[in-house]
Amino acid sequence: MTTAVPTGPIDAPATRLGVLRRGLALSPELFTGLAGTLGLAVLATAGRVAVPVAIQQGIDKGLLADGGPDLGVITLVVTVTAGVLLLTMVCAYLMNVRLFTVSETALAGIRVRTFRHIHDLSMLHQQSERRGALVSRVTGDVDQISQFLQFGGLLFILSVGQLTVTTAVMLMYSWQLTLVVIAAFAPLIVVVRIFQRRLSVMYLHVRESVGAMLGVIAESVVGAPVVRAYGIQRRTADRLDAAIDRNRRMQFRAQKNNVTSMGFGELAAGLALAGVIVAGTILGAGEQLTAGQLTAFLFLATLFVQPVQVATEVLNEAQNAIAGWRRVLDVIETEPDVADPSGAGRDLPDGPIDVTFEHVHFAYPGGPEVLTDVDLTVRARTRVAVVGETGSGKTTFAKLLTRLMDPTTGRVLLSGVPLPEVRFDSLRRRVVMVPQDGFLFDATVADNVRFARPDLSDVDLELAFTELGLIDWVESLADGLHTEVGERGEALSVGERQLVALARAYVADPDLLVLDEATSAVDPATEVRLQRTLDAVTRGRTTIAIAHRLSTAQSADEVIVVDRGHVVQRGPHATLVSESDSIYARLYASWLEQTR
Repeated sequence: MTTAVPTGPIDAPATRLGVLRRGLALSPELFTGLAGTLGLAVLATAGRVAVPVAIQQGIDKGLLADGGPDLGVITLVVTVTAGVLLLTMVCAYLMNVRLFTVSETALAGIRVRTFRHIHDLSMLHQQSERRGALVSRVTGDVDQISQFLQFGGLLFILSVGQLTVTTAVMLMYSWQLTLVVIAAFAPLIVVVRIFQRRLSVMYLHVRESVGAMLGVIAESVVGAPVVRAYGIQRRTADRLDAAIDRNRRMQFRAQKNNVTSMGFGELAAGLALAGVIVAGTILGAGEQLTAGQLTAFLFLATLFVQPVQVATEVLNEAQNAIAGWRRVLDVIETEPDVADPSGAGRDLPDGPIDVTFEHVHFAYPGGPEVLTDVDLTVRARTRVAVVGETGSGKTTFAKLLTRLMDPTTGRVLLSGVPLPEVRFDSLRRRVVMVPQDGFLFDATVADNVRFARPDLSDVDLELAFTELGLIDWVESLADGLHTEVGERGEALSVGERQLVALARAYVADPDLLVLDEATSAVDPATEVRLQRTLDAVTRGRTTIAIAHRLSTAQSADEVIVVDRGHVVQRGPHATLVSESDSIYARLYASWLEQTR
């Protein structure tokens, strides 16, 4: 199985610099103490230049001194050089500590901002991208930035300092040889520029392939029971192999260009050293250079060559980091289409909540309308069941009500306040939704319930389960309230996970409770017990239940029937079921047939 190699337009340098500027603007912590770090870098690199100078002094004034070698001069040169190197080591250590501390602090901030922004994005946006790909932006892409800042950034700072100091000292010894070295490296600037443009695109494809690979891996791990149940291990392995192979090919293409670019750097280095030897010998023969100066210049040329070669590698790594930064910025700079009005918003009025849908339409991007002209009001403290066939728009109704999504047109109001004007902290405190899947975190039963109320003690939790009629179930667990539920609650059955989710909603004590088929995964005996409890729990608060089992509709004050996105019937269960040819009557008759 092969995958086509993606191609795309080559980014302009201004675009790459723009990404870098925006990325750095996200991390003002990177500039904390920058002047001090650069100062330490200059001192650390200056110490390296001390060695060639010491060699020159040792040769010219020590070994070749008039009257024979001067041990005093040699001893002094060695002592001073050792002191300078010791200072260099201390400066390099302090610079590393400062750089690592600042970069990790800045990158931790980027991770937090990216993660929080992902949660600010609407359900629609999150559903449009694989979970593994989103996770890779917070992990792999930021790790790539970290690697560049801590190692590439460190080498870049050292290289700039070393080039500056080395060039200044070389000019003091011989401007002619300095021009020879610079001339050897001049063509490299053009070559590197060309390769950087290509690498910018290639590393973007690398980061994308990493995200796609993580998405396939995450899907395969989470869906392992389905993979085994249907015997599709081979097809799953083929998908994973294809994703890994695509990533391998993207990495290979990028590294191939990287190595080629470095090869030109090696060629320029060889030409520079060869040129220094030839031109230095000529100058030496003309007595324009002493033996010590020529030897020192050769060492200086090596010090010049080293950071230029390193800079080539750093620039290549920078393209990888910029690709990672671009993907992180794509998330952070995406405006949430379901935004928290925050300080400009309003709190829901105290007291019971009523619900109003004003001519609401909703369609998923590129699809037909799921809800069409829904116009209704639910009175406060009313228990309503929303029923309909699969795909009729029931769950979309619940998501709009809890503002997981916003209508395409029309308005949803709670107690007269349009939902877009309600602050999220007020909305989430007063309105609670129990989804169909009953998601649990990898913690204990008690911890999962406490997500709604962190202040609750074990005694409070036991009382809540008793009121729900579930205390006997809790006591039957291995460790009671402190039983670990496992990742995604997989140590419990589907029905047991739903019991914990219902308990979590109960202790939250909302004014509006939305149940999205919350009892659909519970066995009939447990459902009867829960239904009695929920009758008491929901009394006195507005409750809207998306009902799959029509036993929920039987106990509701009112039933709303949705068919193909339209509200087609509304009224008490007894009234609707008496209309023999109605949609609800047919749904109810079908449900009765299935439960016999």
